[in-house]
Amino acid sequence: MADDALHDGLAPTTPSPRDPDAPPLSATSADHPAAALEVRQGPPVISEELKARLDKVIYSDIGVTTLLNRLKQSVASAKDFATFLKKRSILEDEHAQGLRKLSRSLYDAAHRSDNRQGTYSYGCVELNRFHERMADHGLQFAVSLHQMADNLNELTTNIERGRKQWKQTGLSAEKRVLEAEALAEKAKAKYESLAEQYDRVKTGEKHGGKFGFKGTKSSAQHEEELLRKVQHADSDYSSKVQAAQSARQELISTHRPQAVRNIQQLISECDSGLTLQMQKFGTFNEKLLLGQGLSISPLKEAAENPATAPKSLYEVIQQIDNQKDYHDYILSHEKDPGATFAGSTVPVTPSSQASTQSNRQSVVMPQSFSQQAPLSMQPPSQTPAHAPVQPPALAQNIQPLPYPQTSDSYASDSYASATFQPPYPLSSTPSHEPSYMGQAPPSLSKGPPPSSGNGHSQHLPPLKPVFGVSLDELYSRDGTAVPMIVYQCFQGIELFGLDMEGIYRLSGSANHISQMKALFDNDSSQVDFTNPETFHHDVNSVAGLLKQFFRDLPDPLFTSQAYAGLIDAARIDDDIQRRDSLHAIVNGLPDAHYATLRALILHLNKVQEHYTQNRMNAGNIAICFGPTLMGSSAGGNIADAGWQVRVIETILNSVFQIFDDD
Repeated sequence: MADDALHDGLAPTTPSPRDPDAPPLSATSADHPAAALEVRQGPPVISEELKARLDKVIYSDIGVTTLLNRLKQSVASAKDFATFLKKRSILEDEHAQGLRKLSRSLYDAAHRSDNRQGTYSYGCVELNRFHERMADHGLQFAVSLHQMADNLNELTTNIERGRKQWKQTGLSAEKRVLEAEALAEKAKAKYESLAEQYDRVKTGEKHGGKFGFKGTKSSAQHEEELLRKVQHADSDYSSKVQAAQSARQELISTHRPQAVRNIQQLISECDSGLTLQMQKFGTFNEKLLLGQGLSISPLKEAAENPATAPKSLYEVIQQIDNQKDYHDYILSHEKDPGATFAGSTVPVTPSSQASTQSNRQSVVMPQSFSQQAPLSMQPPSQTPAHAPVQPPALAQNIQPLPYPQTSDSYASDSYASATFQPPYPLSSTPSHEPSYMGQAPPSLSKGPPPSSGNGHSQHLPPLKPVFGVSLDELYSRDGTAVPMIVYQCFQGIELFGLDMEGIYRLSGSANHISQMKALFDNDSSQVDFTNPETFHHDVNSVAGLLKQFFRDLPDPLFTSQAYAGLIDAARIDDDIQRRDSLHAIVNGLPDAHYATLRALILHLNKVQEHYTQNRMNAGNIAICFGPTLMGSSAGGNIADAGWQVRVIETILNSVFQIFDDD
């Protein structure tokens, strides 16, 4: 038993097969099966000599104490590494957030009218996308480290609890044996003392001149009394020795091996858990760097057609054409009233309009202005000064703007199918801007919404109302399962409000909400929340507008029909059963309700991922959205408010078990 306990309890040099959440082995191991097999081998077989030496210490009187000290070291090491993981997670999160903000500032600057447009602006858009992907990798890496630290802390807590239990059990057994042996030693000393006195009395020997008889006892009586005491001490000593021997035998055969085996198992579990987390840390670091490298420079061999493969950062920057941007900017002023050829006093127009345009010029512009040398419309090499001016030839030489002005430029993202997938689940954050890889970007200047002095129309007719209209009706009318107002509010908050403290908890301006409500009721397709001026730079009002939309639904998002089932599911104490019950109810929602709920929960999950900045965790978000999304049914009352919050919080805590993240 002792040998088996020792063999089973030894901490392995490498952990047991990885758990389901552990990442795959590195590419080197995957390419070489022999190497992978070698890594997964168990602990080496120890020699008989070493095993005997270990047994000698482990099963000695100091064995339990020695193992307890070793277990204490293992727990301390695991706690230190968990602290390291936690701090590294914070650093990675701050770095990813800072990288995202920095690249976003360049993206915003590239869209300002006082900056270059054309291929440079397109390059800045793609540069921002590269940094977004790098930030996503970093954020997911930080989340993984945070989860690893929590797992390791939980492991050390359990191990520490087991250590205290077996410390008390093992040491108490050792203490009982020591006490029994001490009692046997005391009984032995008493027996020896009485036996010595009896011998002196029997031989008539005086001790120190103080030998005598007490009272009227004769020498024979005193001898007989000492004999009885010696016999009683002998019996007591014999019983104490037997008790001590029984206690030690029980300790050696049962209590000590049991304590040794369990403490060894705790040591093995703690060391294996620490080693596993360290291996995951190493693998995640490799995957992070590999994922970021493939984001910057995707593999061309992986694409079926290398011509359509996503471009690397270097290739995107190489596409910036300074001369083209210069020409496009100059040609964008071609139709300005002051744009004339050198030496000409009239603008270049078709002959049928020459007289009309000439008259218009003579009225609008002073003579001195018409005689000034105008800006050149194209490079001198293309239009010599002595060449005759032909309007058709001029039209052919005019280069088009660097990007079309129609919505057709919003093509599908060419990165969507070929981008490297990181080793951990990515969040479903939509891109802040569409991808233009392989094609020209759309116009970066959009016309402002209709305004009446403050940027919004006060009296827009409700041509296509969205507030107070059911989700099914909006789906049938507009053809989108998720209403446009919901999508636009998500955009505004994810672009400008994820790090704002109290988002969805703090109320916005009632005036702003009313103005934006009128805009959406007029024509939601014309509202663009990627421009913060559209909502007066008031993100809290965007959050309030979204909650107002859900409050005004004729049938709540979770539907009145499902209300009772949701409340019953929320009353389930077991987390897994409660989650599965809610999952089944959510799957039974109508299509428009399910699609909108899925989009909302994935959005709120992004909000709670930033809880260190916005202070909105799952519980706080659930408090804000519980009554809003659940509504009230015929049987509902104020007492259900707590269960409504529990429904939302459970779904938020199980978002990727209930909804996929595609």
